[in-house]
Amino acid sequence: MGDMSAKDALRVRRVYEPPEPADGARVLVDRLWPRGLSKADAQLTEWCKDVAPSSELRRWYGHQRERFEVFAERYREELARESAQRALERLRELAEQGPLTLLTATKEVSASHTAVLTEVLREGV
Repeated sequence: MGDMSAKDALRVRRVYEPPEPADGARVLVDRLWPRGLSKADAQLTEWCKDVAPSSELRRWYGHQRERFEVFAERYREELARESAQRALERLRELAEQGPLTLLTATKEVSASHTAVLTEVLREGV
């Protein structure tokens, strides 16, 4: 099953919520910078655009819940690409070093790319 502590230390939060000490590494996983948020307020460890869904996929999905399963499949296919694989590897490294918080501007985290990304990271830990 791998190292449970690495899995437990992975969480998703909205980037607009105030940072917490328990966040550990704070990584924005959206392709677009969150509207109205300053770099200082975000307190990011890094911005990992390469694991975000493509603009085409994001626009097609449009947070329509009935499309989520197909979106998740297509997003997993995108995550299998080389550029995304390097970014995933980086996220896994951060997760091994301590808590990792994936940040998104999405309102519905449970129906967003972060839900899929978290699964993919947990499978690979």
